[in-house]
Amino acid sequence: MLNRRQLALGGVALMITACTRTEAEIKEEIVVAETNINWANLSRREWEERLTEQEFYVLREEGTERPWTSQLNDEKRKGTYVCAGCALPLFKSDMKFDSGTGWPSFFSAIDGAIGTKRDFKLIVPRTEYHCSRCGGHQGHVFKDGPRPTGLRYCNNGVALDFVPDEAT
Repeated sequence: MLNRRQLALGGVALMITACTRTEAEIKEEIVVAETNINWANLSRREWEERLTEQEFYVLREEGTERPWTSQLNDEKRKGTYVCAGCALPLFKSDMKFDSGTGWPSFFSAIDGAIGTKRDFKLIVPRTEYHCSRCGGHQGHVFKDGPRPTGLRYCNNGVALDFVPDEAT
């Protein structure tokens, strides 16, 4: 068991180490830490601490945000759309299109990034999709999208974060 002096010295050593690392090293450490989390075993309380109230409602309770409320609807830069729950890359910007529905829409997803299940909440069966890593609800996929797939992944903007390409 650590005493207070050992704990304080360890904290100082950690702060010194953190100050000497570059921003890129710190970001890489965060990415590694995020990928080492056992997302399936996070408790409700842990999710509530990680997410905003609206993110929790959509990602963990399979809610839907109001249309036309997401800033990502108008996002035009090159980059990657990642899950707001666990930062897994889900869509590239070249997969996005303007569906006119009020939600960010994509005609394809990054291979292996999403899982699907049947949803009967509106009585008519729909295909719900979610992040394959943390299970966070993203939206629904419909067969009324553009070529080349004919699909429309209708995503809740609050369930995504946008990471612009560095060259942009």
